[in-house]
Amino acid sequence: MTRSITIVIPTYNERANLEAIVTELVERLPEANVVVVDDNSPDGTGALADELANRFPQFSAIHRPRKEGIGPAYVAGFKRALAMHTDFVAAMDADGSHAPSDLQRLIAAAEDADLVIGSRYVDGGKTVGWSRSRRALSRFGGLYARWVLGAPISDLTAGFKVYRRDTLASLPLDRIRTDGYGFQIETTWDVWRSGQQVREVPITFHDRVAGKSKLSRRIVIEAIVMVWRLRFSGR
Repeated sequence: MTRSITIVIPTYNERANLEAIVTELVERLPEANVVVVDDNSPDGTGALADELANRFPQFSAIHRPRKEGIGPAYVAGFKRALAMHTDFVAAMDADGSHAPSDLQRLIAAAEDADLVIGSRYVDGGKTVGWSRSRRALSRFGGLYARWVLGAPISDLTAGFKVYRRDTLASLPLDRIRTDGYGFQIETTWDVWRSGQQVREVPITFHDRVAGKSKLSRRIVIEAIVMVWRLRFSGR
């Protein structure tokens, strides 16, 4: 049975990367829908997204009026995907860190899991191109969140995911206000906490080759505080 999938990609100043990743996705998964959510990028990413929409019928773009962060962008993209009645919804970065070639393995794993995470920190997973300090920050963030929440997940901060449609639809998207690491932790926590099955599949995470990282001190602090809120929220 053929399953349908919608891939959601948030963007902000990713003009140098977007075309390559969308082209590869269309080549590898020609039946997939791709939704880009752009936060009014000043580098013209939104205009490029419109060009790609004209070139590829399975591609569409959402234009938001200002930069509000990756969390709200994903919520907008997820709502569009759910309105398309797709079987699976994937989330991935626009900067080339998440390889389209890995997406097929994540989709296959979602046949018997509710959420599949492309994990850097299970056996077989790794990161390439990060500095030692960047790798340590990411690893600490995941271990800290796991310790606070008690969730048996190795890569809670991962952003490369495939949700079953019903799983994504069950998330309280309108209540989620976190960004970056916090958003990834919160959505994974909500799935696991509700008793649904979360599976991790090893991937190789490559640092971006163009553009600038969106990671900020605010995002890190938000995630540190947010995990305690989740632990005692009753969700």
